[in-house]
Amino acid sequence: MLKTQQTVAMPDTLYYDGQCPLCSKEMDKLGTLCDGGLELRDIHQLPASDTLPDRETLLRTLHLRTADGRLLTGIDANVAAWQHTRLGPLWAWLRWPLIRPCADFFYNLWAQRRYRRLYP
Repeated sequence: MLKTQQTVAMPDTLYYDGQCPLCSKEMDKLGTLCDGGLELRDIHQLPASDTLPDRETLLRTLHLRTADGRLLTGIDANVAAWQHTRLGPLWAWLRWPLIRPCADFFYNLWAQRRYRRLYP
């Protein structure tokens, strides 16, 4: 009898700042709603890695490593993470062509302010 080898799909991995109260709150909510295709990783618990950006870069904006190895940042990472929940379609409008530049601009302003506040 021939045994077939099953492949296990790797999950997407979202890297977040576990010392940020707002980030932690969103990850708690995301964690309760997401399917098995998303892994949440606190940046402060990560070992040093040559496959990820340095810790400061990770802390400045949200990062998501897709199962196929792409690295998404900012709102792209957030929208991709929320696609693992039933609420995913509610986030997709942030990537519409006319909305995307504005959403990216305001996310980047917020991310810079958050980083300066938490890591002066």
